[in-house]
Formats: sequence, structure tokens, C-alpha cells
Amino acid sequence: MSDNLTEIDEECPGYESDGETREPVIVTAEGTELYEHFRFEADKGQQLLRVDKFLVAHMPKASSRNRIQQAAEAGCIIVNGKAVKSNYRVKPGDVVQIVMDRPRYEFEIVAEDIPLEIVYEDDTVLVVNKPAGLVVHPGHGNYSGTLVNALAWHFRDNPDYDVTDPRLGLVHRIDKDTSGLLVVAKTPDAKTDLGRQFFNKTTKREYVAVVWGIPEPSEGRIEGNIGRNPKDRLQMTVLPPDDPNGKHAVTHYSVIEPLTYVSVVKCVLETGRTHQIRVHMKHMGHPLLNDVRYGGDEILRGTTAAKYRQFVRNCFEVCPRQALHARTLGFVHPATRREMFFTCDIPADMSAMIERWRRYSPND
Repeated sequence: MSDNLTEIDEECPGYESDGETREPVIVTAEGTELYEHFRFEADKGQQLLRVDKFLVAHMPKASSRNRIQQAAEAGCIIVNGKAVKSNYRVKPGDVVQIVMDRPRYEFEIVAEDIPLEIVYEDDTVLVVNKPAGLVVHPGHGNYSGTLVNALAWHFRDNPDYDVTDPRLGLVHRIDKDTSGLLVVAKTPDAKTDLGRQFFNKTTKREYVAVVWGIPEPSEGRIEGNIGRNPKDRLQMTVLPPDDPNGKHAVTHYSVIEPLTYVSVVKCVLETGRTHQIRVHMKHMGHPLLNDVRYGGDEILRGTTAAKYRQFVRNCFEVCPRQALHARTLGFVHPATRREMFFTCDIPADMSAMIERWRRYSPND
């Protein structure tokens, strides 16, 4: 995590992204999103006091001093906008925050026996193929039944893995209704190393999407700063280049298979913004099929014939979510330093919808 935090956004603390509540978001100079969990302001009479002792005094039931020191080690304690270590001495007027790379867990994480498709696991990392519909982190309205609850069950007999430890766990996220690969760090060093790889854009992330229309040219680069849509706070959008609320975002795309009124597209992320592929493809005029949030649940190409409209509705019933799958994930193993690549098949719902479009003929 950077030592310099450039923005604190508290305008919309209840912003929800596909079922995951977002607390006030702090954005580092590198564009990494962090979530504020606690905030305290030292009063005018505050005597110099180590920040770990200060926090224990202000939240005695919430955390132990050891846990707070772990948070500081992970770069999760910031004072006046800068990350500090546990020996930092708080002075009058200091603003102390505890931040993490995930939303705040409002309740104790309960281990739940939720099936996981584990693609790979060793002592350092775990790679999982998340199904569509599974929320990643617990949050408002989703206190159970999440990927984190499933991980708590998977690691229930591992004394070295604490699902609430900010130094461990998921290194990145995908939306609730997007399927595909995610990597979990099982050690602090692994999470630090993998986080650095994601920041330096050396990971390989390839997605498959089904979009309305056939993009022209058939391959290209989409560059557009992404931020919250001022007209709809549940959406992200491409903002003007000079808008300070936009974050640099680049997506590379290529058409894999054109199919009459839709096409199967490969998208490779250069950056990792919220809803990036969904926003960029809509910006191009090619929203993802059945993407309710970004208008892809409307019939945007084809005819007005009742038979065609029924065909599209049937496709949406087969794949009742945005048609997006994180198919490939590549990174350098934090311990062995070997390059590793993982691929998972397009799930049954997307495959079935694609097959229907392959068989479709406007003359039927």
C-alpha cells in the first residue's frame, strides 16, 4: 500500500456494488481502493501515545493490541493520510483510520460449508473458480453465504489462516454475477507480493463476454477514465479526461466469434476498476448481454418480431446474469517465482446461451 492517500470519498458511504456494501472509499496514489473501517480524531488534550495503544483504548472490545499491530504491519493504519507503523505516536488533532482492501465485516465471519471449485492450492496460494451469484465479501444484506464464509470453512483446521486477518485472503475481487478465477493469499508475504503484481500490471487476466452487436474494429484498446455515474450512484461510467473523479482504465478486446446480432469477445484487463469491462463495453456501444445495471437486458440489436423477442427472452432465462467470465489468471508464484497460468471453462449458463445464438437464424 502507498504511504500517500490522495482521496477520501465519503459522499456515498452506502454505495453498493453487486450486493457488496461499500464503506467510504480511500484511493491511494496508485489507484488502489481501500475501505475505511474505523476513524478516530485525537482530542486537544491528547498526550503522545503509540498508535496501537491509542486504538486499543478507543476500541477495547473490538480488537487486541496484537491484531492492531498486525494491521499496522499490513499498512492498514493511516494517520492524517499516511500509513504508519504501530510505534507511531499520536498527537493532538491526529485523524487515525483503520482501512482494509475489503468492506467492513459487520458480524463475526461464520464458517459455512459452501462448495468451492478449487483449481489449485499449495502452502502459499489458493486459486478458486467462483460461480456466478456468489458474493465475494460479507456486507450489508449479505452477512452469510459468501466466498469468505466458504473460505472460513475450507481453512477451519488451519491454525495459520485467520479469515479476518488483513494480511491474508483475497487479493482481488470480481462482481457477484461474474464467474471465474480468483487468487487467495495464505501468507502475509504472498499477499504483499501478489498485490504488488496486480498494481504493476504484470498479472494476466483474460475474460470472455457476450456483447450486443459486433464491435468494429474486431480488436482494439479501450481507454477511458472510470468513476461513479453522477446520475446513477449504482453505476460506474466513463468520465471526461479532466474529471478528477475518474480513474485511469484500459481494456484490450478482440472478437472471438461474431454471431448475427451478438458476439463473443475476449477482454484483457490492463487495469482493474470496478465494473471495468461492463462499463467500457457499454461505452463502445456494446453492453454485455443481460447486464441489468448497464442496459444489456434490453434488446439492443435485431428485429422487432415477436418470435425474435421471445428467443432473446429465452436466452436471458438460460443465462440470468451478465454474460461475463474470468477465464484466465496468470501470476508469478510468490514463493517459487515460477510463472503460473490457470484457465477455467466457460460455465454452463453462458455456454448454453452462446450455443443458442450459434443455431439462431433470422430466417427461422
